[in-house]
Amino acid sequence: MGILNVTPDSFYSGSRVTDCDTAMRTVEAMVTAGADMVDVGGYSSRPGADEIPETAELKRVVPVIEALRKNFPTLILSIDTFRSEVAEAALYAGADMINDITGGADERMYAVAAHAHAPYVLMHMRGTPQTMNQLTNYEDLNREMVDFFALRLEKIRQAGVPDVVLDPGFGFAKTAAQNFKLLGNLERLLVFEKPLLVGLSRKSMIWRTLQTNPDEALTGTIALNTVAILKGASILRVHDVKPAREVITLMSQL
Repeated sequence: MGILNVTPDSFYSGSRVTDCDTAMRTVEAMVTAGADMVDVGGYSSRPGADEIPETAELKRVVPVIEALRKNFPTLILSIDTFRSEVAEAALYAGADMINDITGGADERMYAVAAHAHAPYVLMHMRGTPQTMNQLTNYEDLNREMVDFFALRLEKIRQAGVPDVVLDPGFGFAKTAAQNFKLLGNLERLLVFEKPLLVGLSRKSMIWRTLQTNPDEALTGTIALNTVAILKGASILRVHDVKPAREVITLMSQL
């Protein structure tokens, strides 16, 4: 899953686009490099990101999705949003699935996914991008995450959503140490018998540990994506498609 941020402030500058023409060129490069799907987001979810109105998010993502659908008719398009109105508009514009970082904080989101028969990515987090860094106190992270997914999956089943992907939410209301512990125990989430999406690409758990920056975090991303695949991840959400495709190709030989 290639990352396409239609934002001016996402944490990794290399993922940002601001117009449809740039988005088309970026996605064409992703597809050539081996992307199976592209995740389009118009609201930066980096820690402390600015709140933007729903109208601004819609203005960013809908024209890009419409253009992508026209130019890449067979590419799987995901809308990265936690707002049901944005998800609904994006699905109407041509998106295929919903990637919701809040796991359904918007109570209408499950109904939108069910009505459109759209796959839904259920991610674990606490709070919002503005508050999540202050919400990292867990008695038992793995147990609490299992409880979170079990509760949400039952609600999603009752809503009639056809397909669900689980995302443990690396970096969302979790410290670096908690992120590494979570990755080390990733296979525990296979108990739900759902595909796992892992988003580790260039995140602070990598570059802070290596005392560098997001621009220098590709090698660390490759290393941790390899671990994720070995521990059962089905989808890698990445800024750099070619290295991720190579990881998948090599790991498939095992």
